[in-house]
Amino acid sequence: MNVSVKEVNRFFMLASAPFLGMLLFMLFSSQTLQIRYDPGEPATTAEFEARAAQIAGDLDDAAQTALYVSESIRNISALYQKTTQTMAAIVKVAGAQADRPAKIYNDRITSKLGKASQKIESDKIRMELFYLNQDTYKGYALKVKLKDPKAMTMALGKDKVGGAETTLQAVKRYGAAAGINAGGFADGKGNRYPLSTTVLNGKYINGGFEASYKDLSFVGLNEQGKLIGGKFQSQQQLDKLKPSFGATFVPVLLKNGVKLAIPDKWKSSPKRAPRTVIGNYKDDQLLIIVADGYDEKGKSGATLEELQNKLSNLGVIDAYNLDGGGSSTLIFNGKIVNKPSDGKLRPVPTHFLFFK
Repeated sequence: MNVSVKEVNRFFMLASAPFLGMLLFMLFSSQTLQIRYDPGEPATTAEFEARAAQIAGDLDDAAQTALYVSESIRNISALYQKTTQTMAAIVKVAGAQADRPAKIYNDRITSKLGKASQKIESDKIRMELFYLNQDTYKGYALKVKLKDPKAMTMALGKDKVGGAETTLQAVKRYGAAAGINAGGFADGKGNRYPLSTTVLNGKYINGGFEASYKDLSFVGLNEQGKLIGGKFQSQQQLDKLKPSFGATFVPVLLKNGVKLAIPDKWKSSPKRAPRTVIGNYKDDQLLIIVADGYDEKGKSGATLEELQNKLSNLGVIDAYNLDGGGSSTLIFNGKIVNKPSDGKLRPVPTHFLFFK
């Protein structure tokens, strides 16, 4: 229901204004006292008493009118208050009914994740952390509801192209509540550069837009705080989605609820590994999964197919693989949640950060 209590109040006041005006007009114009005085001829006692009686009658009529107006105003005020309270109750009930489908859907997708181990909520964001204990891998799921698009952003390592820092360092430096590693990177001359197309604060950096090649794909958020991504052959294609920020890696796992073919190379190189993936539900909530692994040799962690199936079973509609291996990092409430395969956090050039 889109009608607010304030709008109802405004309508009621406009509707009652003519009636109030009529009452006030009756009080101040219809009860005019007329006292005549003729200095040319003195009034007799009888005339004076008659005039006094007339004035007394007029005053009595005016008092009765004033009492009527006062009582009417009190009644209107009481009716106004009652109407306001009634409409507030109606708006509250209607709002709860309107939110019911969203709550049912959220309860349904949350039930598939189990019970949250930790939760952060503010007027800007809601984040719930879950443990994943699968037969072949263990990991963590972070479900995120962005109430404000500004509650999520991307940060560059040390705020410069070529810079790198751990996700924990980025979280602390920005005062974020949580963070994950983002896109892939390439090393060069002691620096770490984001891989391919990278957008920060709505602007292309790292050499500008680069058409998708091989299996690379872009993933980020648009100006409305919705997850966007995929392969783009022209900047115009990506610009239509109005990206606010985003990074690049490989491959796309789900698109519109459909599982996409995983390139053979990424099925075996490595087969298993620590992974970081990000996706979205149909209500635009985000789901991030970080799978643990003790090395990058292909014998621990999760396969991309396993994560693809898991995301699909959880109801995610679009999903993208982010950088993995020793880069996979999940920070929540200022603490390292996963177990980095390097034995310590790896400095990387891009991070997705979440704020309370």
